[in-house]
Amino acid sequence: MSRAGNCWDNAVMESFFSSQKVELIYAENYQTVDQARSGVFEYIEMFYNCKRRHSAINYMSPTDYEEQFEHLTVFTIRG
Repeated sequence: MSRAGNCWDNAVMESFFSSQKVELIYAENYQTVDQARSGVFEYIEMFYNCKRRHSAINYMSPTDYEEQFEHLTVFTIRG
């Protein structure tokens, strides 16, 4: 953590919550808290972490990035 007032501390989380609001919350009309919880869980686990492309990892999905990383790690270790 850096000093108080440093605007970059929460930049990643603020970007995530902004994406979540635009792509999920504003697009849905939840009737109950349980529906909202379920929708947020689905968004994070089934879309955001698996399919959505992220600029921080060269516009790849996290799943693709991890597969590429595992492939490179195995290749590097085995030579």
